[in-house]
Amino acid sequence: MAGTFKFELVTPAKMLIPERGDNPKVEPVVEAEQVIVPGMDGQFTVLAGHAPMITSLRPGVLDIKLASGRRRVFVRGGIAEVSPERLTILAQQLIDLDGLKDGELEAERRAAEAMLGEAKDDAERMLARTAIAELQAIGR
Repeated sequence: MAGTFKFELVTPAKMLIPERGDNPKVEPVVEAEQVIVPGMDGQFTVLAGHAPMITSLRPGVLDIKLASGRRRVFVRGGIAEVSPERLTILAQQLIDLDGLKDGELEAERRAAEAMLGEAKDDAERMLARTAIAELQAIGR
């Protein structure tokens, strides 16, 4: 099914999908062609006309295809709400992989290792291990 849909990426601090170009700006809602989402039950792809659903996110990479190009964003977790016309990601924390600052990925990996050390149950350990593995894969 061809077409675009509204995509919104929200963190506790802000709404963000920066557009590329000479004059970058932050848009709260953009038109996306496709977004690959790291769902808790597995990775899934959202296209225009997707069936409605709500799911939690595992740590992983959002692979976002916009008319202006591809964007990659690491999310630690959160919730995805999908409708035929819109995808809203409510992310606990994110790292824009296209605009990484020196040490940012390493700092996030250390934070995930600290989460693993402080995990109180198997679910928390699994999420921390997933975050560590995803961040190591990105760093390669």
